[in-house]
Amino acid sequence: QVQLVESGGGLVQAGGSLRLSCAASGRTFSSYNMGWFRQAPGKERAFVAAIDWRGRSTYYSDSVKGRFTISTDNAKNTVYLQMNSLKPEDTAVYYCARDRIQWRGVLATGQTDFGSWGQGTQVTVSS
Repeated sequence: QVQLVESGGGLVQAGGSLRLSCAASGRTFSSYNMGWFRQAPGKERAFVAAIDWRGRSTYYSDSVKGRFTISTDNAKNTVYLQMNSLKPEDTAVYYCARDRIQWRGVLATGQTDFGSWGQGTQVTVSS
């Protein structure tokens, strides 16, 4: 079973930037699509971004498109989420997740498509 450990969260002012990291255990990291989700207080967990196992294709929610960038470093078994131009509404616990299906050919965005989850990291954006 893969273990995912997020880091990089914190408190930042509106307009600032943060980079989240998610380190994965195991030797099959490069054969799975990866995603980031977030859960704001009182709201359901929502999709943020995904990247395919090749590291070539990405997909973003409308709310973060143009501000956030997802990337992977297969040598480090790590997926990143670079967050720029942060807004107070970006405040949430951010989770990384691994797709259920190895070498899936399309990017999934539903929570049930992802089978392994990290513990989450808090991001707070002050106005």
